[in-house]
Amino acid sequence: MKARSSAALTAALWLGVGGCAGVSGPPEERPAPTPVRATASPEYDFLVGYQLEIDGRSEEALRAYQRAAAKDPDAAYLQRKIAQLAARQGDLTGAIEHGERAHALAPDDIDTRMLLGTLYRVRRDPAAAEAVLRGADGEPLREDAAFLLYTIYMEAERYPEALDAARWIVDRDPDSLRGWFALAGVYERMNQPLEVERALQGALDREPGNLAVYGALARTRRSRGDREGEIEVYEQVLARYPHHHATLTAKADALIALGRSDEAIAALAEVGRYHPEDVRSSVRLALLEYDAGQYDAAGERLQEALAANPDEHEVAYLLGLVRQRQGLDDEAFASFARVDREHRYYVDARTQMAVILEDREQYREALAQVEMARDVRATRPLDLYSASLRAKAGDFDDAVAFLELLLAESPDDDEILYNLGVLHGDAGRYPEALQYVQRALEQNPDNPSALNYVGYSWAERGENLEQAEAYITRALELRPDDGYITDSLGWVYYMRARPLLRSGSASEKAQGRALARKALDELERASQLTGGDPVIAEHMGDVYLALDEKQRALELYEDAMGQGPRAREQPELQRKYDRLRQELGVK
Repeated sequence: MKARSSAALTAALWLGVGGCAGVSGPPEERPAPTPVRATASPEYDFLVGYQLEIDGRSEEALRAYQRAAAKDPDAAYLQRKIAQLAARQGDLTGAIEHGERAHALAPDDIDTRMLLGTLYRVRRDPAAAEAVLRGADGEPLREDAAFLLYTIYMEAERYPEALDAARWIVDRDPDSLRGWFALAGVYERMNQPLEVERALQGALDREPGNLAVYGALARTRRSRGDREGEIEVYEQVLARYPHHHATLTAKADALIALGRSDEAIAALAEVGRYHPEDVRSSVRLALLEYDAGQYDAAGERLQEALAANPDEHEVAYLLGLVRQRQGLDDEAFASFARVDREHRYYVDARTQMAVILEDREQYREALAQVEMARDVRATRPLDLYSASLRAKAGDFDDAVAFLELLLAESPDDDEILYNLGVLHGDAGRYPEALQYVQRALEQNPDNPSALNYVGYSWAERGENLEQAEAYITRALELRPDDGYITDSLGWVYYMRARPLLRSGSASEKAQGRALARKALDELERASQLTGGDPVIAEHMGDVYLALDEKQRALELYEDAMGQGPRAREQPELQRKYDRLRQELGVK
């Protein structure tokens, strides 16, 4: 507490009261202590103290002033000097004691009264501050006294009195922006935004080109949610100061908040033209272009930024993401490889490199990248990715042992149990797979991936279809926009429809058709959510085939073939496609 008071007092004195001080040099360069002359005049001690103060030797200066005051106890200026130095050293009590003595000796000295007002402010004594900062007529002594009173009232949340002080400053000197800013500040605290604007407009009327006023006006509009009004302010600034850097970037922020991406892109492009050194704005512009699907423009911009700033590892990482989206995996890989090991995007970059290698079925090389990432920051997703790649590299036992080791450390971790189930399922070990995934559900009944896995596994085999639907429905409640869980629900409806469509009963066939249409609705949504997937396209083809809409089924099988089917998951796709083409006489 004492340290805080000292710091606050020192800051207040530097801000509120003038004084002389210098910067002390290294200890070896400081002059030897000044000899004390007991018989010297107070003027001599004052001059010694003054020089010591300039040299930054405040403790010695204080002692010199105290010697002078002892010789001339009626000198108000010496008492004020002692008060100032005591305040700067954090001695609030001593500062006030000597300040009050100086005031008693020279009651009309305004500088002493300003010093005391500042000290009383630090002591949280507004009544005492008012007494010394106002004259006999009750008016503030001068403009800076009024501003100090304003500050005291604002800190005490005495807003009507703060408003009076701000108005006094404006009335006394309407050309001083300090008064207008004070008015705006108190109106903001009083939640009167229109009055804030009027005060700031008053400041602009005095200084039409003042950027600080424009900035305050933009902030007040933004604070009340008027982003359009905020942009109007920026347009006014740009009309006066074309291509102003900070204004263009602030305008872009407001446009992004309003969802006006094209205009934000234009504003940031202007920043790039006139302020090419601003790498951050170039990156933001590239991200906007990326979100707008303008991958070529984003890639070119990031490439230029990286060429000019080769050590900007974030730019290299973002360029890698853009190149991936462009389908330029070699360039993406090279860009990710530039990210330094010490950079915050290193782990993400190495993970993306692993994804590229995995897509090429270079599983061991992908695993090496994941392990490099894990060396820097091991996370559960990276652990699980490592296990998956070990299995894909052909080392099932190593993958299982790796996860079992993690499970021994965290036996209740449902994600590890779930991934052990997936590994066994991928290896064709269906009973073991379900055992692990059901153990995951025992630990966390709301694990959406585990719910979906069990439900879809049952549906694939035509087992427990009602319970499968309940599991998958719950998974969708937990993850409503997951396209693959949505596909699972469609598949359950199809598996329920299939035996009904094959039945001889008209009512059962009608039920089957209704379920098949529900399946198609879910599968269409799943396709939209995933952006297209060969397994989902094959599922839709199967449903249309069950409905005897063979031409449509063939189109969807062909679509699945064109999307690059996954052989392990779609072993029958080619056979179904060929058979249906032959049946329909398609060459």
